[in-house]
Amino acid sequence: MLPIDPAQLDPDDIGEKETVLEMDHEDAIEHVREVFTEAGFGIPVEFSPSELLNEKVEADRDPYYVLGACNPAVADRALEASDGELGALFPCNVVVWEEEPGRQRVYHVSIMRIARLVGMAPDDDEMADIVAETGELVDNAFEEL
Repeated sequence: MLPIDPAQLDPDDIGEKETVLEMDHEDAIEHVREVFTEAGFGIPVEFSPSELLNEKVEADRDPYYVLGACNPAVADRALEASDGELGALFPCNVVVWEEEPGRQRVYHVSIMRIARLVGMAPDDDEMADIVAETGELVDNAFEEL
């Protein structure tokens, strides 16, 4: 049995954000990368699970791409506030998948919010400030997508 009932969670509880971009998959990846960079994130990790799975297990997956976004100053504060445990969830992933040619879904959940829900980060003022700051950065990025 899960310690949290997922059906009881509101998308805001996990900082869920999503939008649809009407453009080619590669163009969407580049657009998301640029927007998140301009919003204050670095993108230290990127990979295509669909390419890997299609190659390794002949999965026949549609294009799916992960951009690992990180704001170093916030990440440093989050590591400190969580005694290093929150690093197990780094980086903050933004995924782009092709729903159909020319239509890309962009999706993100807040690792900062999830870390508090599962007890990896404290429920205190410092973590609340971190959650608010990362939430604002992500909100700003999604407004520009």
